[in-house]
Amino acid sequence: MNRFDPRTTALVLIDLQNGILALPTAPRPSSQVLESGKSLAARFRDAGATVVLVRVAFAPDFADAPPGPADQPLSPPEGGLPADWAHLADGLAAPGDIVITKHQWGAFTGTELDLQLRRRGIQTVVLGGIATNFGVESTARHGWELGYHIVIAEDLCTSLSADLHDVSIRSILPRIARVLPSDTIVFGG
Repeated sequence: MNRFDPRTTALVLIDLQNGILALPTAPRPSSQVLESGKSLAARFRDAGATVVLVRVAFAPDFADAPPGPADQPLSPPEGGLPADWAHLADGLAAPGDIVITKHQWGAFTGTELDLQLRRRGIQTVVLGGIATNFGVESTARHGWELGYHIVIAEDLCTSLSADLHDVSIRSILPRIARVLPSDTIVFGG
């Protein structure tokens, strides 16, 4: 088992929101990631550890989306995003959770995530969510660069394809994080 101090450890769940959960995912369905995320969040709350829920949202005209030229730029879909696209999944949030809204892949850039974690004395960040190689990996990279100890709850991650998930889990994230099954994360000394 991997023991963590609940006073200095936070769970950060990335983009478990209606619009993202509706996408086809692999290697596991988004519904499985959501249920596993709810379960781990409940364990964190029971231990008195911090839970952070991150969602991505954009203005109707996408004026707050990342700028710059790209071969496959982010652009609003025809008719815009559905009204509930950025709403967190039902039953995910609980009183006392921190909710962060981001406007790019990673949860640190342009948000108060770092401020909220540091004020609470957080040293270790456990990450999960969708998509492994986008939001989760971007947040992990930036958190690692900020000096946090990063843990990836692998079974709380999925992507748009199994190949994209596997590249992150096998080749990128082990260089900056510990990659663990969520059931091995326990609290205590």
